[in-house]
Amino acid sequence: MLKTWTATLLAGLAWAGSALAQEATIKFTLGWKTQGSDAAFFVARDKGYYKAEGLNVVIDQGEGSGATVTRVMSGAYDAGFGDVNAIIQNAAAKPGEAPVMVYMMWNRPPFAIVTKKATGVTKPADLVGKTLGGAQGTPTTRLLEVFARKNGVAMDKVKLSNMAPNLQEPLLIKGDIDGALVFNITSYFNLVLNRQDPDKDFNWLMFGDYGLDLYSNGLMVSQKLIKENPKAVAGLVRATNKAMIEIAGDQGLGMKGVINFDNLVDEKVEKRRLQYSFSELIVSPEMKEIGIGDTKDERMARAIGIIVEGYQLARTPMPGEIFSRQFLPPKAERELVYTAN
Repeated sequence: MLKTWTATLLAGLAWAGSALAQEATIKFTLGWKTQGSDAAFFVARDKGYYKAEGLNVVIDQGEGSGATVTRVMSGAYDAGFGDVNAIIQNAAAKPGEAPVMVYMMWNRPPFAIVTKKATGVTKPADLVGKTLGGAQGTPTTRLLEVFARKNGVAMDKVKLSNMAPNLQEPLLIKGDIDGALVFNITSYFNLVLNRQDPDKDFNWLMFGDYGLDLYSNGLMVSQKLIKENPKAVAGLVRATNKAMIEIAGDQGLGMKGVINFDNLVDEKVEKRRLQYSFSELIVSPEMKEIGIGDTKDERMARAIGIIVEGYQLARTPMPGEIFSRQFLPPKAERELVYTAN
């Protein structure tokens, strides 16, 4: 009887050890400090969706959605949430090293010019004679000339003032600049935190509405992970997608995950940011047509062309180098319905 019990115990330990050995650890970087718009990753982890896929996903805060690409390229991280346009830039120069987007989350770009309504800027032509403040190197600043050309704005009649990102909203509020070159999901809430009403008192020229129909942030992975463990990539996408679908109908669930990860965030503001991400960046006619996570090749090709022009890249990557849909769940599992609550 003792022998039987011992054999059973050893068999159980061997099975548990085997299961543990099979669990893949994925180092994951967010796009910035903890924000409500990151909720899907926390929910997928807390509810065991990653674990059910045999994954141990270790999540760290980020340093910018563009920096996600360089973090993954360096080998420090296997995956992350970041900007597809930064992938395009790096793929042009280092096609064998740039990460690949495998789940597009922000179907619409956050690049925008925000102005006080009192300034009277309601269309691109109104920027003539105005002073715009931008942080050097950010996509909105770098793409301004492309935006101007597509909308017939003479850049020699627009003054640019270089400044740190954290100074843009304060200087805009003071009136030292007429407009700021921003990410809408960041600037909108910087204004809120500065006790401003970003809807009532400010106008927003969204690049996506004026000829720069770009994709934006999503889930990217290293080429190394794709080659060595494609099953883990598929599981990462499947689990994240499951959480996204749930959060679209229950933002309270999403905020539980955010607070569990970082209890120092402003819960009220970050819930609004989470909802803003859905209403302004995620939900679109295209997303409803093809499901969350996917892209259209022809639109991606146009977007690549815009980035190549804006950054004067030496090579134009193919859409397949930038985005792969091979890990996406079936469309029926990616039909997202957003209900603010």
